[in-house]
Amino acid sequence: MELYIIRHAQSSNNALLNQTDRVCDPPLTDLGRKQAKRLAHHLATEPHPEQVHGRDPEETAVETVQGYGIKRLYCSAMHRSLETATTVGDAIGVRPEVFVDLHENGGIFLNHRDERGVRGYPGMTRREIESEFPSAIIGDDVDDTGWWDPARGQEDLPSCHGRAIRVARELWRWVDAGETGPVALVSHAGFMEALLKALFERLPGANLTFYHLNTAITRVDLEPDRELLIRYLNRVPHLPQDLVS
Repeated sequence: MELYIIRHAQSSNNALLNQTDRVCDPPLTDLGRKQAKRLAHHLATEPHPEQVHGRDPEETAVETVQGYGIKRLYCSAMHRSLETATTVGDAIGVRPEVFVDLHENGGIFLNHRDERGVRGYPGMTRREIESEFPSAIIGDDVDDTGWWDPARGQEDLPSCHGRAIRVARELWRWVDAGETGPVALVSHAGFMEALLKALFERLPGANLTFYHLNTAITRVDLEPDRELLIRYLNRVPHLPQDLVS
């Protein structure tokens, strides 16, 4: 399965100078919306080099192809991911599907740094997503109370890594069911880092970190024999330098 893992565009929290001004489910910034449009145009139509042969890293034959041909598009239920994925979906003619487990490490929460401490919030409700992102396909795990249990507060790192393992197993199930892709996931920097470690069967730890810029594209191919091919990581060929963040 040809899999593209893409970070959302710049959110208002990403651009803050004072992190005490964070909000629990930030929208994209103006720069982020420009990034999302550039990403969408790139995925839909722009030429890019594609390796012709498969598995041997010594093989360097490439051809130029137009667009990525993405057939399935998934995103988290967080606003910045939905906004990015909807922009992409409009350009490539594919409706984004909400995959709740792609959410960022921590879930929907805020550290108020006062007597309230860390407090969880429900996230967007089904009705709110339908109203703002009518093209999105929403599963039963998003209802009219939201998708995050406020009683959980902030998800801890072991839970995030366990969720990444769960998503990795689901991706392999798609491969077993005959999915070949191309499939795109629009997710978040922290969770993408955890997911790559899960796919690579690498134990969590700070001695190896995968960084992703806003709208960066990582491609891995999941083969039916459980072989994983790493094509590239953290690429932003679609962004001019003044839009990189």
